[in-house]
Amino acid sequence: MTVVTLGVHIVDILARPVERIPAGQDTVLVDQIRLTAAGAAAGTAVDLVRLGNQVSSVGAIGDDELGDFLLMIMARHGVDVSGIARRTGEQTAASILPIRPDGGRPSFHVPGANLGVTPADVDADLLRGARAVHLGGMDVTFGLGDPAFFALLDEIRSGGTIVTMDLLSEMPDLLGLARAFLPHVDYVLPNDAQALAMTGAADVEAAAAALLAEGPRGVVVTLGEDGSLVATTGDVTRVPALKVAVSDTTGCGDAYCAGFVTGLLHGHDALTAARWGTAAAACVATGLGSDAGLTDLESTLALLGD
Repeated sequence: MTVVTLGVHIVDILARPVERIPAGQDTVLVDQIRLTAAGAAAGTAVDLVRLGNQVSSVGAIGDDELGDFLLMIMARHGVDVSGIARRTGEQTAASILPIRPDGGRPSFHVPGANLGVTPADVDADLLRGARAVHLGGMDVTFGLGDPAFFALLDEIRSGGTIVTMDLLSEMPDLLGLARAFLPHVDYVLPNDAQALAMTGAADVEAAAAALLAEGPRGVVVTLGEDGSLVATTGDVTRVPALKVAVSDTTGCGDAYCAGFVTGLLHGHDALTAARWGTAAAACVATGLGSDAGLTDLESTLALLGD
């Protein structure tokens, strides 16, 4: 199953548990520190491989040491990274995440080379050969909001490729730019804050309806511990979250997308695919970082108890 993830690539530096930022030059001991491949394209790519898919990732990173690490760790996980461009003199996007004991994740972030991704970075034939294309963070990689790229998305969809889209920020101006992609994708998967910010709706049901009216086949709004909402033409369904011991919520949205896409590629409808996404997100929540807790498709689906 060939999937292309296209968009945001980030290195996450995570520490857990962090109850306070030390004053001055004080030191606080923590249990764990990790570096991971993250972001709505890179993190999703790793999770898709874990779920049994063959994956290529496309985007832009810097020519720095963080970029070296990102390519190495993604390749180690089995992702084809040949489509990731390196920008001379630019920084690879990175986040520092002090994870609270309850799994919350404030962050310090530099967007780096992600902001400069354009259609020139995309191998059109790679997308044409994919069974699914996942657009990760189109609100940040706004250079892809180009009529020629939209035409390419329409072309591959007409050929049977599934196109999904996730978002990264919660900034209304950036999210507004991402709305231009809606007529050119099959499914969009915002979180609740993003859906409300994009539409100005009073609740997630109204927000999903507003987004659905702009062209996608389905809207899946993730709701954290409250699960998710799946809206397709004529049908809105809530999917409950699974009860797990939460260590860190970093990457749960990316894992949900990976599970959702995998479910679609196995021939399931959006509601069943959403349950697969729920299981993948639950696995990731049990460990530190965007790739923690997710090992393979069989153990992931076992959480559903079907």
